[in-house]
Amino acid sequence: MSEALVDVEGIMLETLLEAKERRACRQNSWLMKHQQPVISLTLVTPGPVKDSIRYRNCMAVAIQACDQLLWQRCWPVLERQVLWLPTGAEALWSVAHSAAEIKAATVALEQKHPLGRLWDMDVVCPDRGPVGRHSLDRPGRRCLLCDEPAHACARSRRHPLDEVIQRVEGLIDGWFARD
Repeated sequence: MSEALVDVEGIMLETLLEAKERRACRQNSWLMKHQQPVISLTLVTPGPVKDSIRYRNCMAVAIQACDQLLWQRCWPVLERQVLWLPTGAEALWSVAHSAAEIKAATVALEQKHPLGRLWDMDVVCPDRGPVGRHSLDRPGRRCLLCDEPAHACARSRRHPLDEVIQRVEGLIDGWFARD
């Protein structure tokens, strides 16, 4: 079997794609059930390992930050779910509020929190589908290692994977060592 298909934990690319498809199905189910926007939270986890104590701790901080954001703004949460999966942790919130305002708030959270660059907070609207940063006239994410667009560096594999993983782990370790 090809190295590209199997990670050190034995999870195949097909398994990761199936997890992504199941997440999209959950999102669609919630959109139909509640007719309200859905926040879908995952982590930026480059490389073969998608579940570790380090990533679980990072996800716990992200979940707490999103819960706090929603509570502070008094936006009603209709349903909330957290899944700790071998393919990476996932969290969903159905929120009775404007999708554009939710996206603006989650983008701001991703940008201001020291771990926010490692959080991927997607917002999906029941009417318009995914609400992207571009719809808010916000630039896309920047690379973890340079100032180029993140998607361009990832697609071209501009940086060695071990350097990207080291940067991610350094951000997480730095956050938890801050005290």
